[in-house]
Amino acid sequence: MSFAPDPLKQAVESHGRVARVVVAEVRGSAPREAGAAMLVWHSGQQGTIGGGALELEATQAARASLETGSGGVSRHPLGPSLGQCCGGVVTLVTEVFDAAALDALLRQARDGWIARAVEAAAEPSLGLRQISRDIRNGSAAPGAVMRGGWLLEPLAAPRHALWLHGAGHVGRAIAGAVAPLPDWHVTWVDTHPDRFPAALPDGVAPLVAAEPARAVAHAPRDAHHLILTYSHALDLALCHAVLERGFASAGLIGSATKWRRFRSRLRDLGHGEAEIARITCPIGDPSFGKHPQAIAVGVTAMLLKTAAAAAPAMDRPA
Repeated sequence: MSFAPDPLKQAVESHGRVARVVVAEVRGSAPREAGAAMLVWHSGQQGTIGGGALELEATQAARASLETGSGGVSRHPLGPSLGQCCGGVVTLVTEVFDAAALDALLRQARDGWIARAVEAAAEPSLGLRQISRDIRNGSAAPGAVMRGGWLLEPLAAPRHALWLHGAGHVGRAIAGAVAPLPDWHVTWVDTHPDRFPAALPDGVAPLVAAEPARAVAHAPRDAHHLILTYSHALDLALCHAVLERGFASAGLIGSATKWRRFRSRLRDLGHGEAEIARITCPIGDPSFGKHPQAIAVGVTAMLLKTAAAAAPAMDRPA
């Protein structure tokens, strides 16, 4: 998990002063991992650090911090003090931001990381220098790190690109499911602006293209593609374009009969059987049913599994 400036900027613009609560350190079992964060303002909140008693207590403390303008560090034994069954110890860091404070923090970013003192007695320590060196040489696992009163977090940068072709019911359900995931950015492609919903989820960039297959040339070669347009001819053209471009994964909505026909036509277009077989059709999990949200759940699970399998070992959860 990483420091995501865009949701915080949006919250500050809407609410003025916002508290950010981040799980800085975890020892033993806990509801969320280091780096999980939530935003709190007087009338609401966004995100989660795990729910339950810990989140309730942290939310109340964050709202008190909004009054004083200063946050702090707190440590929570989950079993004894909160009656939670996890039994670990969680260190939370609460910081209060307005526009000026957020701008000042972001100016401290170096090499994609933000390091700042979060406890009064903090001094640059051997531990901080060690973890900084590990970050620079690539041997540190990504995520929040706390050492000697200092908190280090990587700046959020989506690691996975999803190109979503088609803004129908299933496309809308998938966009809503994938957009909140912090490591993903969605490029949503369709032929006319009226096909998109009036309000797009955060993290989604619409792309209007009269000829969507030609737009595929602008996708990263390691993008994930989901093809679910209103036209079989357009779906076929997109499959052809994706195979020519290269991709991390690709999925096509449709039946087994549709896919048999597409495979034959893609072979006629010069694609090899092994490459064609990399396209998944049908998409999702058939046991979930054909409701758009059910398809979206299955597809999102597939994307997460594919991305996790391709991740370096140090990036995977223990």
